[in-house]
Amino acid sequence: MSQDNQNRHPLRFETRLLHFGGEIDPTTGASSVPIYQASTFHHEDVFAPPVHDYSRSGNPTRQVLEDYIALLEGGVQGFAYASGMAAISSTFMMLSAGDHIIVTEDVYGGTYRLLTSILNRMGMECTFVDMTDLEQVKRALKSNTKAVYMETPSNPTLKITDIGAITAWAQNHGLLTILDNTFMTPYYQRPIEQGVDIVLHSATKFLGGHSDVLAGLAVARTESIGVQLKQLQNGLGTVLGVQDSWLLMRGMKTLGARMTHSEQSAAKLAAWLTGRNDIEAVYYPGLLNHPGREIHEKQCSGYGAVVSFDVGSGERAKKVLNAVRLPLVAVSLGAVESILSYPAMMSHAAMGEKVRHERGITDGLLRFSVGLEDIDDLIADLDGALGVFR
Repeated sequence: MSQDNQNRHPLRFETRLLHFGGEIDPTTGASSVPIYQASTFHHEDVFAPPVHDYSRSGNPTRQVLEDYIALLEGGVQGFAYASGMAAISSTFMMLSAGDHIIVTEDVYGGTYRLLTSILNRMGMECTFVDMTDLEQVKRALKSNTKAVYMETPSNPTLKITDIGAITAWAQNHGLLTILDNTFMTPYYQRPIEQGVDIVLHSATKFLGGHSDVLAGLAVARTESIGVQLKQLQNGLGTVLGVQDSWLLMRGMKTLGARMTHSEQSAAKLAAWLTGRNDIEAVYYPGLLNHPGREIHEKQCSGYGAVVSFDVGSGERAKKVLNAVRLPLVAVSLGAVESILSYPAMMSHAAMGEKVRHERGITDGLLRFSVGLEDIDDLIADLDGALGVFR
């Protein structure tokens, strides 16, 4: 298709996953971007330096990935990091000592640990609030507040934040808005279109999709933010290596197909769990009784592939984890294989018990990331595991 035709007929998301501008090597016609396994680049003319001079500052393979995620999220510039936490921590380095951040209360445990045990030692302050309540967010505003950090759906209780409402309020107060889009991915949720300044991903999860790459991504809404993120990425050296950049791009090409299949299965799993009388609570945005469903549907085109549920006690949760046969019992999510996690001892182990319970992350809470297996097999397996201890 010519460039003129592309401009007249914008490509749909599923097509852009495969035709993103870097899918063919312009030099050789290779069907995937080459892996430029080089740390440095020759200067043919010192008065006209090459585009890339040192791979920490920029590498052709990584650049294709960064342009790829920027296209998918609708931002102006993308950045690839060594992990999701590298992306998050590098972004927080835009702030300074004495700055205050308003943060989703049931945020990912690694983000919580970063804010409460590392950035606080550098003089940064944060307030955790229930972002389902805009008034709580407003009351958290201080004279030194500089940013709002959102996670929606939140991890692991899948609470929904009204992105547009928070962003509009934040813009009125000159605040930077940051959103972790790991659970939904740009396939279902596009925060930059709702005014969010920086979108983050643990690309290890759904974007990579195969439990074989550790990576983080960030996308800037404006050129000025992009300049700041580029300076930090280069200065901190938190870049993603070229092999992992290539693997991540390979995984991203199938994002649409994987998310569609997993979401359908997740909806069936959530409905099945809801119908049981031995489950204390089920958290999934697609359930009719989910309190944030209406807002989620306003800002997303799907419900995702993660279902959290409370089996009633820590003792029973551990019994279930030891009894399942099909899902991996592991840290992480978003893979082709289903992953069953125990937030209390895994993703949110850094939170004290009292704090966890205040945020609804109970000892009986399990998080099920639904993969590509047949959902009836997954349900039968989980049914057997739940029956081990009632």
